[in-house]
Amino acid sequence: MHLSRRSVLAAATAGAALPAAPALLAASRATATLPAAAAAAEHPRTGFERLSADGYRLLDGRRVGVVTNPTGITRDARHIVDVMHADPRVRLTAVFGPEHGFRGTAQAGGSEGRYDDPATGLPVFDTYLKSGQPLADVFTASGVDTVVFDIQDVGARFYTYIWTLYDCMEAARLAGKSFVVLDRPNPVTGRSAQGPVLHREFATFVGRQPIAQAHGMTVAELALLFNGEFLDGAVRLETVRMTGWKRDRFYDASGLPWVPPSPNMPTPDTALVYSGTCLFEGTNLSEGRGTTRPFELLGAEGIDGRWAAEANGAGLPGVRFREAYFAPTFSKFQGKTAGGVQIHVHDRAAFDPVRTGIALLVTARKVWDGFAWRPDDWIDKLTGSSRVRTMIDAGAGTDEVVGAWQDELAAFRKVRGKYLLYR
Repeated sequence: MHLSRRSVLAAATAGAALPAAPALLAASRATATLPAAAAAAEHPRTGFERLSADGYRLLDGRRVGVVTNPTGITRDARHIVDVMHADPRVRLTAVFGPEHGFRGTAQAGGSEGRYDDPATGLPVFDTYLKSGQPLADVFTASGVDTVVFDIQDVGARFYTYIWTLYDCMEAARLAGKSFVVLDRPNPVTGRSAQGPVLHREFATFVGRQPIAQAHGMTVAELALLFNGEFLDGAVRLETVRMTGWKRDRFYDASGLPWVPPSPNMPTPDTALVYSGTCLFEGTNLSEGRGTTRPFELLGAEGIDGRWAAEANGAGLPGVRFREAYFAPTFSKFQGKTAGGVQIHVHDRAAFDPVRTGIALLVTARKVWDGFAWRPDDWIDKLTGSSRVRTMIDAGAGTDEVVGAWQDELAAFRKVRGKYLLYR
């Protein structure tokens, strides 16, 4: 296990030199108590909702830059940048766009570059594929003294926004900037961590540090873990946690509008399966890109109903598989008819996306002679080691593959527990 096991005290003291706003606790696991009426609200309140309701006192006197994308919205579907820019209580001076861009105009593997936002006139800086000192130089050039992060995550290690969070935290430390994380729900719940833990030698932008494949944390919890375990507690970190969110709640209990965090994450249903079925990006099968159900439709030319039958025979909890045929409009098998499965989750509480993803790999390899891994072994980057690939190639079954990572997962869960903010 590669985690350092530092005490949570390192994260708790990271922002001790910063002034704390009266109604919002900075740089620690908790926030100050809100009025009972707010805490009793039916739906949880996001970090931004609490920040704005408090009159932005946490940001008083600061030159603020926001790392965000189209998911950074209010409950009534206004973008937080537009809201903050129009509010004289906030000195908003810059925006930082991740993969897909601030306004979301770019496809996977793209960004919007440097431009001035037409709606607000604010300078927008590109963070995609930047890290370390080059990203610190972007923060310095922007003239901000505080970087605020507000992006909706989907709960999977290989979804790149959490590594944008990590890279921006590290760059803020290098540039001498304070860092504020506004929390949002984990849309697939925060009940438990699942799946293999990344091995450091396989670190990439789809996994910088050793966390589980389905981490079961919110972005504020991840920020505390990143600072406490991987960044020596050196980031001047402040978190604005939610109120009213419970770890067993799915996104539809939040009352928040869903904005696709990326073009191929159209619904919360996509997020539910993504931490397992994204593994098919590491194969020669389509993961459903170019269809209306990405990551819920999987297949390739030459696959028939035997795969669905084999997958249903695996007895996976909470899910059924339907024989399906589809013609992607882009990506793998563009304009061709692929056969395969559609995933139908009928019991979200019982469903295990990572086990399901492994079982689908095992059964696809069994029923289709054309099965192959991507030549660059991308599956190793997604799973965090070569183990899944080599075990499946050797004929291992689902239980054997899943069993192989249980010790490292248990160790991660123990460390993760120190940084959880919600029950």
